[in-house]
Amino acid sequence: MDKLTLLEQEIAILKERNAKVDGNKAWETSLARKTSIAILTYFVVVLFFFVVQTPNPLINALVPVIGFILSTLSISLIKKLWIQHIYKK
Repeated sequence: MDKLTLLEQEIAILKERNAKVDGNKAWETSLARKTSIAILTYFVVVLFFFVVQTPNPLINALVPVIGFILSTLSISLIKKLWIQHIYKK
């Protein structure tokens, strides 16, 4: 196998890997991911609250979900400040 073919194969592998990494990055910051986590958290907490017989489980389960949503909203601001003031390269 000649060097050119080998280099082309390596470039193709790198492009494939980069596409996968880009997809993972996009998913990590997507509204779909945040929404699905919030919904799943709500249902798990509601189920738990029913099992332990907490009063008003449907309303009380909103507390951790709201906490999650607030944390996802504020984390991008914290990340931006961290990059500007701490991570500076």
